[in-house]
Amino acid sequence: MMSIIDKLIIKGKEIFPLVEGGKGISATNGESSGAWAACGGIGTISAVYGDVKEDNLVQIKGIDDFDAPTRAERSKQLAEHSINATVSQIKIAKERSNGNGMLNINVLWELAKTKEMMHGILEKAGHLLDGVTCGAGIPYQLGEIVSKYGLLYYPIVSSALVFKILWMRAYSKYKDALGAVVYEDPWVSGGHLGISNRENPDKRESSLDRVTALRKVMNNLGLHSIPIIVAGGVWHLNDMKKDWIDNAELQPLMFQFGTRPLLTQESPISDEWKMKLFDLKEEEIIINKFSPTGFYSSAVQNSFMRELQGISERQVAYSREQDDNFSEAYKYGRRNIYLNKDDLANVLKWNKEGYVKGLYTPDHTVVFVTEDKAKQIVQDQINCVGCLSNCKFSNWSNKDGDTGLKPDPRSFCIYKTLHNISHGQSTDNNLMFSGASAYKFGQDPFYKTADGKKCIPTVKELFERILTGS
Repeated sequence: MMSIIDKLIIKGKEIFPLVEGGKGISATNGESSGAWAACGGIGTISAVYGDVKEDNLVQIKGIDDFDAPTRAERSKQLAEHSINATVSQIKIAKERSNGNGMLNINVLWELAKTKEMMHGILEKAGHLLDGVTCGAGIPYQLGEIVSKYGLLYYPIVSSALVFKILWMRAYSKYKDALGAVVYEDPWVSGGHLGISNRENPDKRESSLDRVTALRKVMNNLGLHSIPIIVAGGVWHLNDMKKDWIDNAELQPLMFQFGTRPLLTQESPISDEWKMKLFDLKEEEIIINKFSPTGFYSSAVQNSFMRELQGISERQVAYSREQDDNFSEAYKYGRRNIYLNKDDLANVLKWNKEGYVKGLYTPDHTVVFVTEDKAKQIVQDQINCVGCLSNCKFSNWSNKDGDTGLKPDPRSFCIYKTLHNISHGQSTDNNLMFSGASAYKFGQDPFYKTADGKKCIPTVKELFERILTGS
């Protein structure tokens, strides 16, 4: 197999330095990750609320299928289902891999029951895995948990500073179990992003500079031989050759592909989703902060996103008491609230357009939506299954039962919409996470036949194409 990159040895096994990015909910499964590992790379099974598949029977659970009377109990039901789902997908991946490559699971640290889920999965199926990849938060206990099962851990970080903090606080005790450090570019990756409060989401910083800084920190800590996995924005390896692959100061390097494996025959996403990928435009992929996690994320600008933008735009500050600034009374339910004069004019305009229902936010503002949308928002908040450690949409907190804040109608139920899109529902009316490079599907001749028709490759065909660099 022709390759512009050399193999690496990890945990005594020789592999290609290509990693499949794990994508939940159910956007990466045992079939897709097993096929990637079969090619000699690291396949990554999503451990985020997937589907149970055993004996050719699939058990799919949406938000309405967790029927315990309290959110805390529904959160436990969801975690138990996720453990069973991940174990079933690990078994499939192991079989599909034919003993080649390596298999990791991908976990999000800010899930409600992350630690319980990790222990449950690794106790049942750790012997079939090689490692655990984890991000979306600051996973201090990752090394401690994973090392107990004789596996390697792969923390996802967005800067050298984050890794240094993790190392000094926790990981230095588990040096031998560190498999690699995943640098996920917080401006071009798909899904949730690691943009900090000190960084500008509209001003991308150099990925090369940030990885160089990370390598210097790692070398200073004696981690010269630990690979950095470059994630986010990687499409052709030829684009990475001069500054990355041929750069001895950065080695050893690996490369993660999260977006490109979506468009493969083994990918579990719907045909509608796959076809949508062919037609994306660069400007349609936007960074936003609507996620109930509080993180920035990268997603397609569709009707779902435009509705969220509209809700936030129909937003005004208010007071319960009249004063010089909030001088205009507005009838809100059985009592008045007070707005400034310009805002009242806007609210009355929105009311005429059908946005007649006001909903309070945690920021002492009120947003205006239709009656039907208000009912849907409230019902989704009631139906909360406690999927996150803290959810600003429903005010759920895994620790205390609630966050102490008002539920935020400017956000959404992330479990519901990600489950919907990954199980064949509309790509226009659900959240469609996307890496910034996804528009390239429509431009890359690899995805067209000789007569110009759209072509979806197998994982094997994609993997071998990536190795060529072109």
